[in-house]
Amino acid sequence: MDEVGRGPLAGPVVAAAVILPPVPLPALRGVRDSKKLSPARREALSKHIRAAALGVGVGWALPGEIDEVNILQATFLAMRRALSRLRVDAPGTFVLVDGDKEIPGLRPRQRALVRGDDRSLAVASASIVAKVLRDRWLRRLDRLYPAYGFARNKGYGTPDHLRALAESGPSPLHRRSFLGRFLEPS
Repeated sequence: MDEVGRGPLAGPVVAAAVILPPVPLPALRGVRDSKKLSPARREALSKHIRAAALGVGVGWALPGEIDEVNILQATFLAMRRALSRLRVDAPGTFVLVDGDKEIPGLRPRQRALVRGDDRSLAVASASIVAKVLRDRWLRRLDRLYPAYGFARNKGYGTPDHLRALAESGPSPLHRRSFLGRFLEPS
């Protein structure tokens, strides 16, 4: 299991959980942390991952939820939602969670795995699936809010994005709890 989108000023946190078969998967050669792949390579690998996986679950926490509960709790919420789309209550189920924190109250056994997207094919696969979906979502919403450049910046605080925030104020996609220092008068 992995998530994407914790740091941006806008957009959701997206988590994915991927169950892979316990056999070699030549189609997944090249799968690694999504941040180390080009967008085109992530798209291609995401298709291969979905075809090879025994199950894929995706969960989202939207900007309003992030503002309401904080980014860490929203990340756990997205992860629980991703797992709820899979059958993870079977005996012997074990969840690898990228990072240094386990999901509080999760019933299947779990292990936090620092740099899991570099150490586990399933975690790296989840990273790719989540990143592809989040990026697609932001590209679509860029058409509704073109001033912010979401298709380019993916919600991160680039100079152009910050300029658009100063000129237009926040959109409904922005995380108000992340904007304080960017919207203060100079």
